[in-house]
Amino acid sequence: MFKWIKEKLKKNDEEVINEDIKEEIEDLKEDIEIKEEIEEVEVIEGIEEDIAETVEEEIVEEIIEEEPKKKGFFDKLFGGLSKTRKEVSDKIDGLLSMYKKIDEELFEDLEEVLVTADVGVNTTMELIDRLRDRVKTDKVVEPSEVKELLKDEIKKLMNESISDNSLNIEPSPAVILVVGVNGVGKTTTIGKLSYAFKNQGKRVLIAAGDTFRAAAIEQLEEWSNRSGVEIIAHSEGADPAAVIFDGIHAAKARKADILICDTAGRLHNKSNLMNELNKIFRIVEREYGDATKEVLLVLDATTGQNAINQAKVFKEVANITGVALTKLDGTAKGGVVIALQAELGLPVKLVGVGEGINDLQPFNTEDFVEAIFN
Repeated sequence: MFKWIKEKLKKNDEEVINEDIKEEIEDLKEDIEIKEEIEEVEVIEGIEEDIAETVEEEIVEEIIEEEPKKKGFFDKLFGGLSKTRKEVSDKIDGLLSMYKKIDEELFEDLEEVLVTADVGVNTTMELIDRLRDRVKTDKVVEPSEVKELLKDEIKKLMNESISDNSLNIEPSPAVILVVGVNGVGKTTTIGKLSYAFKNQGKRVLIAAGDTFRAAAIEQLEEWSNRSGVEIIAHSEGADPAAVIFDGIHAAKARKADILICDTAGRLHNKSNLMNELNKIFRIVEREYGDATKEVLLVLDATTGQNAINQAKVFKEVANITGVALTKLDGTAKGGVVIALQAELGLPVKLVGVGEGINDLQPFNTEDFVEAIFN
């Protein structure tokens, strides 16, 4: 009997032990699964944190990279307009500090400052009339407040007839016909423009259409090598229209995004200039009718009102769509920009503010006015 009881107890103990072992095993399994889940969550959270940190770092890096570009862009414009700023902003500050009240004599003195800065007589009169009205409307009595009002009226006047200051090159293919008299910087403008487009990943081709000026072709060839773009050129004295014709067909064959065409810069005979340009325009329309077109007039800012006179002549003989104003950094006559847009309705699209290959910049009215008044 005791033997049976012992065996029974032993059997029960074994069953209990087995049950205990099973429970422990099950508990261990649960612990392992929980631990694995925790570790998996921790790994996922770690990955998410790494991704978040990486994305944040990339965003910060992009901001850091973009910020200097924007700052450098405005700084170049600001630095390039230092002479004009002295002629306009500094003189206006000195003038306003001398007055205790706003009167007609103050308006006359402001007129003189603007005309001296080559804003132009007509544009200056329009601005002063607007300024008088604004002073009355806003009930301004302090001379020190006049400068901000003038800035605002200049921006408004410049933007009234101009909707867009960007180059008309989209959709591709595009043709840019560059016109202007000799010596204004046409060749340099074409070279810098080619370099900028090439750096944007565009396929660029130059057509050396100025076959009359000595060394014009050689200079463009030098710029094409420097910019890393191809050029179509004939010999000196060749028909400019024939060069443009070959340039168009080369652009089609090579699938160029932008064809930049130089033209002869002769102004001594308006009828000859008109005939020559019209011949080129007809060829472009006939051979490249579907291309986007920009007729870019290059003017030298240092010539002041003479640049306005040149613009008037070219506007009569061609459908000018934009202006590239060179040598803006070397003149106190930057006010000519205001007259070009306000008086002639020609959008300034590019400005040269230095001799470097990157110193031809897109024009922005807001930045320009701020740069000459700050």
